[in-house]
Amino acid sequence: MKKVILAFLVFSFCNAFAQEDAWVYFADKPDTESFFTNPLSFFTERAINRRLQQNIALDSKDVPISESYVATVENSSGIVVLAKSRWFNAVHVRGSVDDINALQNLTFVSEIDFANSNLNASGRFQQSLVNKHNTEALTDFSYGFANAQIQQINGQVVHQSDFTGTGKIIAVLDSGFPGVFTAAPFERLVNNNRILGTYNYVTRETNVANNSSHGTAVLSTMGGFIENQYAGTAPDAEYYLFVTEDVASENPVEESLWVEAAEEADRLGVDVINTSLGYFQYDNASYSYTFADMNGETAFISRGADIAFSRGMIVVVSAGNSGGSSTPNISAPADAQHAFTIGAVDNQGNLASFSSVGPTADNRIKPDVVARGVTAAVIGPTGSVSGANGTSFSAPIVSGMITSLWQALPNFTNQQIMDLIRNTASSAANPQNTIGYGIPNFGNALQNGLTTTDFTKNTVQVFPNPFSNQLSMSQIEETTHLDVFTVEGKRIYQALVTENTSLDTANWSKGIYLFVFHQNGSTTIKKLIKN
Repeated sequence: MKKVILAFLVFSFCNAFAQEDAWVYFADKPDTESFFTNPLSFFTERAINRRLQQNIALDSKDVPISESYVATVENSSGIVVLAKSRWFNAVHVRGSVDDINALQNLTFVSEIDFANSNLNASGRFQQSLVNKHNTEALTDFSYGFANAQIQQINGQVVHQSDFTGTGKIIAVLDSGFPGVFTAAPFERLVNNNRILGTYNYVTRETNVANNSSHGTAVLSTMGGFIENQYAGTAPDAEYYLFVTEDVASENPVEESLWVEAAEEADRLGVDVINTSLGYFQYDNASYSYTFADMNGETAFISRGADIAFSRGMIVVVSAGNSGGSSTPNISAPADAQHAFTIGAVDNQGNLASFSSVGPTADNRIKPDVVARGVTAAVIGPTGSVSGANGTSFSAPIVSGMITSLWQALPNFTNQQIMDLIRNTASSAANPQNTIGYGIPNFGNALQNGLTTTDFTKNTVQVFPNPFSNQLSMSQIEETTHLDVFTVEGKRIYQALVTENTSLDTANWSKGIYLFVFHQNGSTTIKKLIKN
């Protein structure tokens, strides 16, 4: 009996003091009103413009998390806050089960979700989420080592049409970027100020060069350049480099760090997120996922990827490298409904043995497309080129080309770009859960996009801009309907307009307005600012 009691006491002690990870969700955002009064105090103008272009309104997910709530949690007994999220209005904490559960006593805490689903009364937490150019050959790279992987997806056609990512921004979320600021193949980026910023979310510093070189190789497939020897798929794009992966351990906090970085990418106006990371099994087996969890609605990072999409970004994700294992399925966030998931093939277009496969747990086609991931040409920290295997490299090869394509089709939404790529891929007529829609053909995607006039027509003129008390219009066709929205998505005006229409805007508040013209089956969007 004494042994039984002793065992019980030891178990109770361990249960009380063992450190666990959990997400703590807040009930509200007290600063909502002040945010919507002046969203540009938080978001960059580029971020607002990306939404306006795609007719995406600001909503409560965009409001910053309450720092006073975060501070209260941080000051609670036994609690360490490791990450925070405005999209989820939540913080990632670590502490004992008792100390974490005690946070329920805070009036602003609405829910606690332990990473160990056995500690939650209802198992894993799930949450449903939403919702003409010159084509003359101007840029003719000698791709060298990268030739095969770019020609396999017909990407050279996009570059030859002078679309190389200029004016678009990619955020790379990875494990480290040593050599990026010192190796010659990245000088084109560095010397032209195309690395816009860096941050290490693991160590909370700007240095991203003291970790794994995985991110360096990933970046090289997009932004690397060696004259006559190598060119990435988006050599003239701009980049943010974010470290979210802790190579020393595998823990759910990395999902939270990823979401935090994705939120910053959103705030900064990023167009494309590339992540060659995936999560399924953790060091603590109690935190690991099962295939049933790969439904796009369970993993924190997957839900975050879908929110990133809803903000107007394209999130490109590696399918994973477990194809030859006992768990060959894709990992999170590759299971997200709106993630653009990339598998790997060899130089002959055959599926790589390691490439993770679908479907998702809710029976959706994954991956979306495939690209070169067997002996893909990558560049390391010293500037040398080598061959590497993994969906880690097929994903950024596609990311960069998506970015260059989007430069050519700036009026397309993120969904339209993704649909265009799927529909012109090699297996579009018969998508499969091994290669998805197949190998993309970016040359065909470009041609199809440029002939889709509904998205390229933009002749309506509204002036002056910025404006004060009066607005005039020109090049208005008959039966044109105009809707005017505030940056928050509130419609303040709607009417049929003509060449002679003049708007009295004296009573409008200062700020950004979205003018949406519908005429003859096409839609034209204009952004105007009132001083």
